[in-house]
Amino acid sequence: MRRAGIIGGGAWGTALAQVCARAGLSVRIWALEAEAVAAINETQENSLWLPGVPLEPEIVATTSLSDLADADLILAVPPAQHMRGTLQRFAPDAKPGLPVVLCSKGFEQGSLKMMTEVLAETLPQARPAVLSGPSFAAEVARGLPTAVTLACPDEALGRALAEAIATPTFRPYLADDVIGAEVGGAAKNVLALACGIVEGKALGRSAHAALITRGFAEMTRLGVALGAKAETLAGLCGLGDLVLTCSSPMSRNMSTGIALGQGKPLAEILASRAAVVEGVASAPPVRELARKLGVDAPICQAVAAIVAGEVSVDQAIEGLLSRPLRPERSDAFN
Repeated sequence: MRRAGIIGGGAWGTALAQVCARAGLSVRIWALEAEAVAAINETQENSLWLPGVPLEPEIVATTSLSDLADADLILAVPPAQHMRGTLQRFAPDAKPGLPVVLCSKGFEQGSLKMMTEVLAETLPQARPAVLSGPSFAAEVARGLPTAVTLACPDEALGRALAEAIATPTFRPYLADDVIGAEVGGAAKNVLALACGIVEGKALGRSAHAALITRGFAEMTRLGVALGAKAETLAGLCGLGDLVLTCSSPMSRNMSTGIALGQGKPLAEILASRAAVVEGVASAPPVRELARKLGVDAPICQAVAAIVAGEVSVDQAIEGLLSRPLRPERSDAFN
């Protein structure tokens, strides 16, 4: 593997382009915005989405997906709700058997499908993998130490991909559970909104810790119901990502939750941000999946109700705190 194609020129796509370049790959990154492409090619900086970070000289940007046709591997990083349309546009240029690493976190609204399912429907000949874990784009782009999960059903391919993109400061840990990697990445964004609300309402560190713990139980129940392994959710792509995203305002999802907790309307918050807040888009399908599978997920359901405008933040908090008392069983994530 010598040539990497990155689909998505946002902050995370740009950070992964940095990783691939540092790993010795030639990198071509596709971005929707001509402004980002021009900035990368002319100044070696994505001033639109990742300002202040000098990019590796091996990174070349393009607005044409066909320029990625000769890539040996693809890292797909468009927002989850745009994954299907973007891959459909790339399909005519995708060679058979192309490894596609899915790096976006979320369930597709309407269909409730995971990104691996979207990939199977749009690029059926592609070989899938999922990259997920605790990773802030700005830190990864600057070369700070990061460990992630690389889940791939094909062990040999997973090993080849890990070796291709690993650097001394970017460590992919292999797994075969793509469902677990996907569920962890999607659910943690919803839970980060809840943790942000706790912060914005100044409910204290005890409440914050309780929400992370009970949220992790919800994430695990949902993942297991979908066919994931509980131990996958206890790793980097589940608990690790949850702790990071729920612990720093650097997270778009947590910072959005903070603003909600401070009383700002969701529409106003989203209008003031250029980047996508994946937790807002993922909350409705997470709630719908939990209902469909009979999974108890009160925190995710409360966030979805807030996002949908069905309840206020205070009503959602009151509803969670008035739930019946119940035993805590570590073996069942009850």
